Amino acid sequence: MKATLVVFARAIRGRGASGKVAVFGILKRGGKVYTKVVGDTRTETLMPLIIRKIAPDSVVYTDCYRSYSALDVNHFYHERINHSTLFSQGKNHINGIENFWNQAKRVLRKYNHIPKRSFPLFLKECEFRFNYGTPKQQLKILKYWTQI
Repeated sequence: MKATLVVFARAIRGRGASGKVAVFGILKRGGKVYTKVVGDTRTETLMPLIIRKIAPDSVVYTDCYRSYSALDVNHFYHERINHSTLFSQGKNHINGIENFWNQAKRVLRKYNHIPKRSFPLFLKECEFRFNYGTPKQQLKILKYWTQI
């Protein structure tokens, strides 16, 4: 079965970039988000994650970040959206993963400073909250997982 996924990485760049952590995320359309803290956003770092998480012959939507160029020669149908000219073109958009990053930043901003070694746990909490919706649904899934 083909999956339609959106891939996105946040590079460490821009004003105040020192000390920031690079993160990577995949969102299955109509599905769940997967995030990972990465050492960098180079192709050599991201491609093993992409290959492990995305089935061959899937449609993959990305922005024009250069690290995704390798998707063109792998076993994926790769569609790019150039954010400097437009944000969507039919089904070609990455708005879902952008929505996740905005929610995660809003939650994480409250903490002022998160130690680097703890950041992956905070990121996974944001992933869990995004994937399992309302607090009622989250409690239900936690009870199920813990057999309470």
